[in-house]
Amino acid sequence: MRIGINTRSLLGQKLEGFGNYTLELVKRLTENQPEHTFILYFDRPVDPQFSFGSNVICKTVFPPTRHPFLYIVWFQWCLKQAIQKDKLDIFWSPDGMLPLGSKLPTLATIHDLNFEHYPKDLPKWVAWYYKTYFPRFAKAADKIVTVSNTTKQDIISSYQISSEKISVIYNGVNTCYQPLDEEAKSLIRKSQRLNKPYFLFVGSLHPRKNINRLVAAFQEFAKSDSSTDLVIVGAAMWKNQIIKIDPQFTARIHFLGHLETDALAQIMSAATAFVYVPYFEGFGMPLAEAMASHTPIIAGDQSCLPEIAANAALFVDPFDVDSIANGMKKLKNDVALRTQLIEAGKLRVQAFDWDLAALQIWQEIQQLVS
Repeated sequence: MRIGINTRSLLGQKLEGFGNYTLELVKRLTENQPEHTFILYFDRPVDPQFSFGSNVICKTVFPPTRHPFLYIVWFQWCLKQAIQKDKLDIFWSPDGMLPLGSKLPTLATIHDLNFEHYPKDLPKWVAWYYKTYFPRFAKAADKIVTVSNTTKQDIISSYQISSEKISVIYNGVNTCYQPLDEEAKSLIRKSQRLNKPYFLFVGSLHPRKNINRLVAAFQEFAKSDSSTDLVIVGAAMWKNQIIKIDPQFTARIHFLGHLETDALAQIMSAATAFVYVPYFEGFGMPLAEAMASHTPIIAGDQSCLPEIAANAALFVDPFDVDSIANGMKKLKNDVALRTQLIEAGKLRVQAFDWDLAALQIWQEIQQLVS
């Protein structure tokens, strides 16, 4: 069988959510199915780390997709021509975008529909592209995979898609995320020049991640607690974002930018608590990573987060700065609560396994070509 996969999100040292999702599953699929040929389609020169095994063919299809108009050119013309020439048996797109009108069986992973509910969080042309094309992708796909039951119900209601057409396959957790002892945590804080215990946020600095309310809540918390800082890990998603910080708290809010997985796992394990309060999310992979690290969680109570975190988080209202600040105070001061959440996380994280996810994706592929 010849299986084509859209791997344009594998961007060398700049892997974010879609990239990590694609990498974890593609490396398992290609290793577990050596008798099949996998053709990976990139939109720029291929980083050598993504060559994978001898049953993998990597192809660069230009132009690089750096603007919504180029998305159209790449998917609807250039990629469509490439997959026709390659005589595939099936095509899978881990970011949900498809060449329309293809006669191939197609599988699309749709992670969330944030753009349908909060289009103003995106640049105008990006929002236009998503709102115009994702309904078409959802209808054109022979099967849709999504990463939470919450998103499944959103796709059904937003696009009038049959429930039977959508499978829920949870994300997994990288094995780098492990608990550390107190001595190791202290060394990590010193290596990052973090002089105090800290609350941690991890994610792209996208408007829906709610960074401004998170910062405002921390500043409210910090007025009565001088012993804990805030660390924010992630790169800006769009260039025009402004994060408002009171000058008196500048030294206590640390922006570390994008970190590689090993360093990020250490930062996660050394945190006092992980604070994750986006008002819209498809899965929230850092929640599972915090659970694996035995780091207690404060989470927003919107979208899929209650589904994913279940009883392993202290939930707050992401639209209410005081609610977030009070959650920080409560978790910081309640040792028993932190212990309870850590123990619950140890059990909940067992539901998130990349090996299982890869097996389930492979089953979907087999069903489409049988």
